[in-house]
Amino acid sequence: MLADFGHTVHAVSFRGLGLNAQYFIVFKRLKLTHIAQIIVAAGKGARIGGDIPKQYRPIGGIPVLKRTVNATLAHPDISETVIVVAEGEPHIADIITGHDNIRTVTGGATRTASVKAGLVALADNPPDLVLIHDGARPFVSKKVISDVINMLADLPAVAPTLPIVDSCKSWEGDDIDRDQILRVQTPQGFHYKEILRAFEIISPNDNFTDDIAVAYNANITIGFTDGEERNFKVTYPEDFAKAEAMLMKDTPASYIATGTGFDVHRFTDGDTLWLCGVPIKCGFTLLGHSDADVGLHALTDAILGALAFGDIGDHFPPSDPKWKGASSDKFLLFAIDKIQERGGQLQHVDITLICEKPKIKPHRDAMREKVAELCGIPPTRVSVKATTTEKLGFTGRSEGMAAQASATIKLPE
Repeated sequence: MLADFGHTVHAVSFRGLGLNAQYFIVFKRLKLTHIAQIIVAAGKGARIGGDIPKQYRPIGGIPVLKRTVNATLAHPDISETVIVVAEGEPHIADIITGHDNIRTVTGGATRTASVKAGLVALADNPPDLVLIHDGARPFVSKKVISDVINMLADLPAVAPTLPIVDSCKSWEGDDIDRDQILRVQTPQGFHYKEILRAFEIISPNDNFTDDIAVAYNANITIGFTDGEERNFKVTYPEDFAKAEAMLMKDTPASYIATGTGFDVHRFTDGDTLWLCGVPIKCGFTLLGHSDADVGLHALTDAILGALAFGDIGDHFPPSDPKWKGASSDKFLLFAIDKIQERGGQLQHVDITLICEKPKIKPHRDAMREKVAELCGIPPTRVSVKATTTEKLGFTGRSEGMAAQASATIKLPE
């Protein structure tokens, strides 16, 4: 994607000219085709304690690092991501699953060494710009990222900052002018070739507090843009409580909707029966206009019911020849799309298959995995079970099978 820098006026503070010396720059139009980011997540989080590094601990049920990845990838101008992790880190696979253009590299003993490893990993296809972000800053906004990118149109290094509002003292008790001090955040942005050169000239044993310190060491001009209080770094145990409170405040009013669905199909001659998206070779099949997957039909109706959006027949009428023989996952994916259009979240699904045959248990795990894949939720939120009617009724006579399902959805008010 192209990053388009317009003719925007920004106030910039330059290193070496004093933090109060501001210069107004009109950015020239510039198009860049390759903006990469490095997310630094190789630390152990020792100040938090515990067996799991802080970046893999959950906030609101989602690991800190996953929230950081999701927040940065929401920016349209970032085309490539390198995550720097500790050697043999077992938790990273769950973080990057489902994301394209992400790769991981092993970090070093210090933050500086880890960032250098990320920069070197980009050298085979060098980007125009690189953003370097802390993996433990999960609340970074698009605006903070955009401001850094925009200022890089005229400067080789940029960092978001916040002013100091408290009075400042030295250890000896002397007053310190807070107007001369900034709190520095990430992502810090750079022209890739310049920051790579800055890291190449430092000693292997050097350890800088952040990346603009490395740029400063190489006499690279640094600009500062506005940061945000929300963009804090999760560092101490109490920060998790702070983050949870922020999520609660950000969550709009919502309610839980539960829908139910029921479907029936008779048996007929055939070789393969489709059930909950899984093919079962059993010497017979189900009769229907589509593939007659009673499990997915019942679940689709349950979701549509929770959304108060009609039923499967309203949207996929059996009188329409285009649905003849159609795979039922199309119907379920349609219902899932409607959840997303409403801004909802599917929380849990439960499917009960009612039949004398085929035997469900050997296929149950495969069914749960398939339904979870289609619904975009973990298998732990998918229940598939079976029962019989004790030889009573049409299912008891093995004339067909039925399914009932429920779906629980969180929806905004």
